[in-house]
Amino acid sequence: MPASKPIAVFDIGSNSVRLVVYERLSRNLTPLFNEKALCGLGREVATKGKLAPEAVEKALSALSRFRALCDVMQVGDAIAIATAAVRDASDGPEFIERAKKICRCDIELLSGDREARLAAFGVLSGTSDIDGVIGDLGGGSLELVDMKGETIGEGITMPLGSLSLADASARSIKAAEKIVRDKLENEPLLGTLKGRTFYAVGGTWRAIARLHMMQKGYPLHVMHGYSIPAKEAMEFSSLLHRVDPETLSRIEVIAEARRPLLAYGSLVLEQIVKAGKPASIIVSALGVREGLLYEQLDEAERNLDPLMEAAREFNFLRSRSPEHGEELIGWTDKFMESTGIDETPEEMRLRHAGCLLADIGWRAHPDYRGEQSLNIISNGAFSGIDHPGRAFLALAVFYRYAGLNDDDLSPRIREIATTRLLDRARILGAVMRVAYVASASMPGVLPRSPMTVDGGVLKLQLSGELAALASGRLNNRVRQLGKLIGRQYQIVTA
Repeated sequence: MPASKPIAVFDIGSNSVRLVVYERLSRNLTPLFNEKALCGLGREVATKGKLAPEAVEKALSALSRFRALCDVMQVGDAIAIATAAVRDASDGPEFIERAKKICRCDIELLSGDREARLAAFGVLSGTSDIDGVIGDLGGGSLELVDMKGETIGEGITMPLGSLSLADASARSIKAAEKIVRDKLENEPLLGTLKGRTFYAVGGTWRAIARLHMMQKGYPLHVMHGYSIPAKEAMEFSSLLHRVDPETLSRIEVIAEARRPLLAYGSLVLEQIVKAGKPASIIVSALGVREGLLYEQLDEAERNLDPLMEAAREFNFLRSRSPEHGEELIGWTDKFMESTGIDETPEEMRLRHAGCLLADIGWRAHPDYRGEQSLNIISNGAFSGIDHPGRAFLALAVFYRYAGLNDDDLSPRIREIATTRLLDRARILGAVMRVAYVASASMPGVLPRSPMTVDGGVLKLQLSGELAALASGRLNNRVRQLGKLIGRQYQIVTA
């Protein structure tokens, strides 16, 4: 992207130390590089009050590599944070001083309240219509905060991180279960959760969700926005702390170093569901790091739609004409308004994003443009969209390239979208098929050739020098759209 200046975040957690380098500070954060080292800084803090010496050396070694990587990547700004283990350890200040010299930047030692607020900002940056409790489970602590819309309530922190829980319970699941129950059973904040959504943040919970996803054979391997009904989440969590993780189906998708922590993370999740009785669990891949960068944006940038910003970047980087994608939005607006087809604001938003993504597969072989576009969109690093929305966008662009025949399309992706979204995806795909044949994907044509329903007839206007664009191929595509929306059709060339 133009004017890009990479920005790096050093995240010194209780279990892992991570470097994420983003392409630039923007409403749509795009990681250029992401690497973690599972160091276990907090594995002895609960019982000994200090960071494990070998973990300290491992963490500092990882930070040295990360700083060198930043130099190689010519990173502009670098931000560093440290969380519960360093905060609670008596030798935390000494570690911070050593780490600062390596990172060559200040390190913010996050308080529990601050960590909870940043986690809330992270979820807010990539999730719409928030209504529930956000929970960020790290290696050293659990942060909970109530949130509705953009209003962030009071946050609390508890020493229930996976590593600290394993340490405090002497690695006894039964003892850990009692610790978790005592802390969460009557927690007032969870009393506000009934019937709402619990937003799960943190590596251990993402690992649990990934295992659940793989065992179900879920067709999208995208963590952000993955939703699990509360009862199912509780039953799956119960299974994880009752059995040896090595015996679980598809356990190979979880890193070996993280497997021993699954039981402790599942204990916490199970008790949250029992105490809070949420309707569902939604996984957020965005958390404290993204919240930290979201906090730096000005109000105008925060108010931008992350999905539309991501779609515009794809349009800029991959389409033949980014301007054509923008024109397609207005062109389909007029079409939809004239048809009388009911469209919610969210469906309009998805349609607009689809217009920007419509031409991203043009460089592929013609036989694979639909399939490639579907894979890029359904598995892309988008935020501000749920999984049914992803399916809608992927299907609409698939139909735009491959036609409206579903024979070559896996039925699994269609299972994610509602019947209504499937219908709208076919309509949008058919509309885009008309637009791209009529305009050859070039700007300046669509604004002069409106397609609307007038007097019950679908009409494409090609006047003046544009009349020569009419053809049998274009006629077939307009006819196909007319059949789809139940209208007669006409190409007007006068």
